[in-house]
Amino acid sequence: MERVANLDEPQPVPESLWKRIHEDPARAPEHIALESAEHFAPQAERWLARTRGHHSPAELAQIARRNHVRMSRLEGAAAGLGGALTIVPDLAALAWIQSRLVYFTAAAFGFDPRHPMRPAELLTLQDLYPTPAEARAALDGLGTRMAIQYVASKQKRDEQLASRLLKFVGRRLARRAMRRVIPILSAPMASVQNARLTAALGDRAILYYGGDAAALTDVAALESGAQAPPVSSA
Repeated sequence: MERVANLDEPQPVPESLWKRIHEDPARAPEHIALESAEHFAPQAERWLARTRGHHSPAELAQIARRNHVRMSRLEGAAAGLGGALTIVPDLAALAWIQSRLVYFTAAAFGFDPRHPMRPAELLTLQDLYPTPAEARAALDGLGTRMAIQYVASKQKRDEQLASRLLKFVGRRLARRAMRRVIPILSAPMASVQNARLTAALGDRAILYYGGDAAALTDVAALESGAQAPPVSSA
């Protein structure tokens, strides 16, 4: 049964997304959230179609969590070998894997991965916005937007991008980030940190999507005033 439910390996961060987050590092999380919807919603649907008859929603969610933790660990081990040279690509790849985890977890519990509130929930689960409604407003260009400032030098753009990505993947990582600039020695640390951060996000996503459905009432209020339609609904 476990073999049937294995996830396909994720694709690398798209070049088009790389370009956008480098040009607009202040809103890197929002760019990642929107791009992830295009890539991962269809993948989550296909995965659910293959597996829903073999596992319960809770089992599928745990399988998604376990597989994405593994992906994060492997990515961190590989990227950590480069130390400072690869910290930004490592953070972007981790953010990409974590985004995928949220879509697969939502699908596991019967929520439509294509629903426009999924990227907003992703940003909320990563503690970048207090509510999905506020995150969705920011994604739509409404409400209070983050300040966007053009940063001329590549070094300053990279620094700002690293800062935004650190906040996306986990605030606790920021305190340890400088330890990851030592090549070779940083590889095992990056591997462990990436896995822990992804596991923690998986736990939050399971609690969110697998908990009280009333907690998601505000999620779809912006769209139709009703709870987000489950994948399994007719």
